[in-house]
Amino acid sequence: MGTEMRDILRKVAIHNLGCKVNSYEAESMELMLSEAGYEIVPFDENILADVYIINTCSVTNIADRKSRQMLHKAKKMNPEAVVIAAGCYVQADEDGVKKDDAVDIVLGNNVKINIVNILDEYYKDNSRDDYVLDINNKETTYEELKIDKVTEHTRAYIKIQDGCNQFCSYCIIPYTRGRIRSRAASDIVDEVKRLAANGYKEVVLTGIHLSSYGKDTGKETLLDVIKLVHAVSGIERIRLGSLEPRIVTDEFVSEISRLDKLCSHFHLSLQSGCDRTLKAMNRKYTSEEYLEGCNILRKYYDNPAITTDVIVGFPAETDEDFEITKAFLEKVHFYEMHIFKYSRRKGTVADKMPEQVDDRIKTKRSNILIELEEKMSLEYRKLYENSVMDVLIEEKQLIDGREYYAGYTKNYIRILVPAEQLDKDNNKVVNNIYNVKCIGLDASGKHMYAEFC
Repeated sequence: MGTEMRDILRKVAIHNLGCKVNSYEAESMELMLSEAGYEIVPFDENILADVYIINTCSVTNIADRKSRQMLHKAKKMNPEAVVIAAGCYVQADEDGVKKDDAVDIVLGNNVKINIVNILDEYYKDNSRDDYVLDINNKETTYEELKIDKVTEHTRAYIKIQDGCNQFCSYCIIPYTRGRIRSRAASDIVDEVKRLAANGYKEVVLTGIHLSSYGKDTGKETLLDVIKLVHAVSGIERIRLGSLEPRIVTDEFVSEISRLDKLCSHFHLSLQSGCDRTLKAMNRKYTSEEYLEGCNILRKYYDNPAITTDVIVGFPAETDEDFEITKAFLEKVHFYEMHIFKYSRRKGTVADKMPEQVDDRIKTKRSNILIELEEKMSLEYRKLYENSVMDVLIEEKQLIDGREYYAGYTKNYIRILVPAEQLDKDNNKVVNNIYNVKCIGLDASGKHMYAEFC
């Protein structure tokens, strides 16, 4: 019956919210559905789909709200369609999602691999179904999703790990993603080889807590996987997703610095530069230990791009605590920072903490750090004016009436090169690496103009 229904109900639209792990899982579901005979269509009000999959996020209250909004939007776009709520918001508020009339199928984490069979089962009796595992069951294994192509032309995100055992006091993710589960190294390498065969030049290794890779199996470590991917022919660049600061040791960095494909762009999650706040967050390192990791990176790499996340307005964060954090951020001098206002998450330790910070104070502190981020980011990019760098061309863009080829350097500076300097056949330029001379920044200070060497 399910196969027959696919011939009738063919159009599927997938809308993804949240992190790169979510994006990977959405791409994998898209691949499975396409192989099963479904037609993948854009999530667009002007294109009616028969099935809508909202791959939800629950990292903040805003993410929850967006997830609900998109579920209701999908049902409004086509009231007759099957609407599937999938992912972290489902795990965080299973009962609430089950009561939502806009939702026909409830799909938790670690069961997305069954999406085709789940739709087949739904079409057999047309009744509402719920597929939610106890994600925190220690017996839960890694979900062997796969991709062989992605929506981006040149860069592929590869999920190699799921779950987290850190239990930071503010974070809902361990409850929505479960304990750490590592993907088999051989499976990772096979996927990278398929992506390389399909023309991808750059891969990004990602996970919920990437640095924990292998700790559940006792086999390969993250360093081992990086080396295995580095050996794959056709892959020219490797980036790493967010890293736990404690993994940045002299031994680790001395090893990866010998791998010329690895990009000198490191995201080390910080959250606060104040030790009192870090302890309350259960972050398991001090600001001094974090700074030592940054110094190690700068010991082995020439001015690496170090990026981070910062939370403002954590419970009991005083003005003094905030100023300590601000001074620490200036001391490290990050390339980019993602600033988040603390969001209470039901079920976490921090939600029950006294001295919750007023939203107006959170906004004020956030604005101060966003301004600091823009200043430090500009200072970093300015260092590369008049430098010669390699850029992987990703796309052609029209900017102020002129065509440019756009791409990124290894340290993640966005480069714009006049298209007329090379063959205008996009296919001959996009997805190739070129040597360029950086000229200067655009008016926004966020993009570097360059010329082909």
